[in-house]
Amino acid sequence: MGQLNQTTSHRFILLGLSSSPHLQVMFFLLFLIIYFMTISGNFLLIVIVRMNPTLHSPMYFFLTNLSIIDICLSSSIAPVILRTTLAKDKSISLLGCASQIFFSLSLGATECLILAVMAYDRFAAICRPLHYNTIMNKTVCFYMAAVPWSAGFINSLVQVTLTFQLPFCKCHSINHYFCEIPAFIRMSCGDTFLNELSLFIAAGIIGMCSFLLTLTSYLHIISTILKITSSQGRQKSFSTCASHLTAVTLYYGTSLFMYLHPQKHTNFSNTTDKVLDQILGLLYTVLTPMLNPIIYSIRNEDIKNSVKKALHVHLL
Repeated sequence: MGQLNQTTSHRFILLGLSSSPHLQVMFFLLFLIIYFMTISGNFLLIVIVRMNPTLHSPMYFFLTNLSIIDICLSSSIAPVILRTTLAKDKSISLLGCASQIFFSLSLGATECLILAVMAYDRFAAICRPLHYNTIMNKTVCFYMAAVPWSAGFINSLVQVTLTFQLPFCKCHSINHYFCEIPAFIRMSCGDTFLNELSLFIAAGIIGMCSFLLTLTSYLHIISTILKITSSQGRQKSFSTCASHLTAVTLYYGTSLFMYLHPQKHTNFSNTTDKVLDQILGLLYTVLTPMLNPIIYSIRNEDIKNSVKKALHVHLL
């Protein structure tokens, strides 16, 4: 108890991306633009899906879930980055850090699982078209969305609880622009084996379940598409999967590498390690939420037609 009381009185310093005033202004404007595009792009996607009855299908239900996750994930990270980039006081309380870690970690895990669910939805649509409405009925869709949300928040609760049981007796400067569990593991002077093991197992289970479901779905999808005799039919089927595959590759690749490589012995005195860690963090927490609505809109004729129709009605 004394150790916990000692820990809760601490504040942590977010070192950010740069100490140069000119670069700080540049980074602030960059993150502000990215955050604005993330919120507006995902919100627009949600509005379009809700306003157009033809888009009230399982595919767009899960896409709406993904947009909500991206809005919340970006909002748990970007405001802190914007504040600490220009503010002289770059400190953050233990509660502030714990809250940020809890929401970013839970939403990140939920997104990982939702992407896998979306792959299964595409499998059902392409490989079982006659039974699609039965397989993906409203009850099934509800549970397929509820399970990832529940799993993400339960995992995050466990990881945050274990992390803040650690004693932080090293320098309280976080060599990052937001709070993450790996940074706290590196700051601890206690035994972090259980923390690293639980993080590795959780990332492995969530990542492996998502990967296997996605891989199995797409093996069946590709097999089915190759049997289609019409080249136009094959192209249309591939186009419905291309956006999802792009999003999956970008998100899984960065987030799993971030959490599956050893944390305690990462050499942050090495500039390369520091830059790599920051770039990976930037990709899966800031850029991916901004890119998802763009990725899903560019090759999606239904969404593009809905946007054109909405603009046409508005202009008239």
